Amino acid sequence: MIGIFGGSFDPLHRGHINSMLSVGHALNLSQVICIPAHQTPNRPMTEGPTPAERLEMTKEGLKPQSYLITVDDREVRRGGISYTVDTLESLRQDYPDEELFLIIGMDQFVNFSQWRDYEKILKLTHLAVTSRPDFEFPQGLEDLPVDLQDKVDVFDGKEALLHNGSKIVFVQLQDVAVSATEIRRRYRQNLPTAKFVTPEVDAYIREKGLYQAGQSKVDNFENFTQFCMAVLENRNGINIQGFDLREAQSLSEYTLVCSGTSTRHASSLAEAVIKAVKEEYGLWPLNVEGQKEGRWVVIDYGSLIVHVFYDFVRLEYRLEELWQAQKGVKALTFQSPLPQSSVITQR
Repeated sequence: MIGIFGGSFDPLHRGHINSMLSVGHALNLSQVICIPAHQTPNRPMTEGPTPAERLEMTKEGLKPQSYLITVDDREVRRGGISYTVDTLESLRQDYPDEELFLIIGMDQFVNFSQWRDYEKILKLTHLAVTSRPDFEFPQGLEDLPVDLQDKVDVFDGKEALLHNGSKIVFVQLQDVAVSATEIRRRYRQNLPTAKFVTPEVDAYIREKGLYQAGQSKVDNFENFTQFCMAVLENRNGINIQGFDLREAQSLSEYTLVCSGTSTRHASSLAEAVIKAVKEEYGLWPLNVEGQKEGRWVVIDYGSLIVHVFYDFVRLEYRLEELWQAQKGVKALTFQSPLPQSSVITQR
């Protein structure tokens, strides 16, 4: 029996390793194949390591676990967006007689029916679903994702047997609270990371200078913030506010908050900022979260973090009130006339 564990591994961290080892031991797997993606679906382009660098980092980081875990480069070699169903079809050709277990977290499982060809995935492999902080395992059939309930023959709370002969097993981990976003931020700010990554991964990141790129492309982050404000203004963003956080205790030097009239408008505003910055500065974000849903999109440029809300959601959080209450925070005056960039003035 073979486990399959995919992801961007940006970077590989202790949470990934814990998941692979725990499932491997719980299910008595002969090996776990770790497959770094070339580009994961629904994730915007971001600054950071190349797919080849993430692959090499993963290989280096998993050398101590080589007795169980092997690293596979097929998605990086294939290029493009890495869809799980394509990878499983390829693996099934390589291992026609093996039982395969696709290892995913409970946070992924709740949206599993949105994966491309998820029904075909369930024919190609079993699922091994691991616990995740803030997510509870289903206790009964009615707790399973709605689109999976009619595919289940028997569910005892630990294992679901499907009509097609596949199964879904739930594996409790000793959860390791790790955020890849937090790790990347710590490297950018030269903060300790030993709690989150292994010495092998840390050595590779520092040798290659990963997670430091991008900042040098912006020589003045106040002007950069004004540029992003102008993009949002041009796209009819609502109540755009900027703050200088350099004298406050904050993870960034500047921040912006803006609203859209709907989740679609919020997603569109975020997309406009990402596109305009790439064209004007040649810079992708370090990270983007929430763009697909459009309720609260966070665009991380390191020294600038842009928050784009669906306006109704913004009223719940009132981030600008929290910033204004901090000592040292200064509100930015929106400059006018706006910078006359061809990117900004296009509609």
